Amino acid sequence: LPPGWSSPAFQQLSGVTQTCATKTLGRDNVAYFSYPFTLEMFFTQEDESEGSLPQWPVIYFEVLSLDYWQRYRVEGYGSVVLPAAPGLHTLTAPTWRPIELGTVSELRRFFIGGSPELEDVTYVRVPGTFKGECLSRFGFRTETTGSVTFRLHCLQQSKAFLESSALRKHMQSVLDRLGGFSQQSSLYNVLEAFQRARRRMQKARESLPQDLISTSASTVQKP
Repeated sequence: LPPGWSSPAFQQLSGVTQTCATKTLGRDNVAYFSYPFTLEMFFTQEDESEGSLPQWPVIYFEVLSLDYWQRYRVEGYGSVVLPAAPGLHTLTAPTWRPIELGTVSELRRFFIGGSPELEDVTYVRVPGTFKGECLSRFGFRTETTGSVTFRLHCLQQSKAFLESSALRKHMQSVLDRLGGFSQQSSLYNVLEAFQRARRRMQKARESLPQDLISTSASTVQKP
């Protein structure tokens, strides 16, 4: 877990899957582990400056093979950064393993079993003991071996999310009320304009001579 993250005391942050037989799929040997696991972690914001971004937890994994003679071999190492967004995520991580030069090491691996292993699994990305600025892996020989696919269902819960949702609801209610007020005000404006136009027509009618009004009324009534 990076700095600022914690987990319950009863929760184990490491585990081992069951042994799974491989199946031939095209040119690859595929193993469907279907191993479920659950992790619960808490993050506490310590540095609230604008330029600071939290580091997300990482899953480190090691793939081993077991043959008929019960000999174990390291097939690969890899890592996956947990998604920062909630929801369903399918991530495929490539794997690699350290190797030694020469045919003797490969013969030993094939007949006896065993292979070079990492003492610290965090060396897959950045070792936990590394404190410098530039990490050099010069002279460290590896080879690619395959990939591992993870299907992750992420759920996030935070007080900030609740506050933001409540704020959105409050703003929506305010906008709704403002929309109702605007409709009422527009209706009042139309009625007031109609009343003003009617009063102007009445004033104009009163200012006209009576004989002109009677003549116009008689001409209108004849048709």
